[in-house]
Amino acid sequence: MAKTAAQRQAAYRANRPFAGKEGNGERRLNLWIDTSASLALNRLAGRYCVTKREMLEKLIQEADEAIQRTLDPNDPEWDRYYGVTQ
Repeated sequence: MAKTAAQRQAAYRANRPFAGKEGNGERRLNLWIDTSASLALNRLAGRYCVTKREMLEKLIQEADEAIQRTLDPNDPEWDRYYGVTQ
C-alpha cells in the first residue's frame, strides 16, 4: 500500500539526522535574519551559482576552518572552542 504524503514526510524527517556526507546527519536551522544579510546571501549564492544553503554552509565552514588553523590542539583555547570540559 502506498504511503500518504504525511507518512513520506515523517520518514524523510526521521532520516535527516543520518543523512548527508558520511551519514553524520543534517541539522535543521530555522531563524530570521536581517534583510540586508538575506539580500547579501542571495547575491553571493547567485554570484557563485549555488543554492543559499550551499553558500551558507560554505561561509560557515570557511570561517570555522580559519579559526581552527589558529588553534594549537594542546592549548586550552582549543578545548574552549570545541566545548571540551575538564
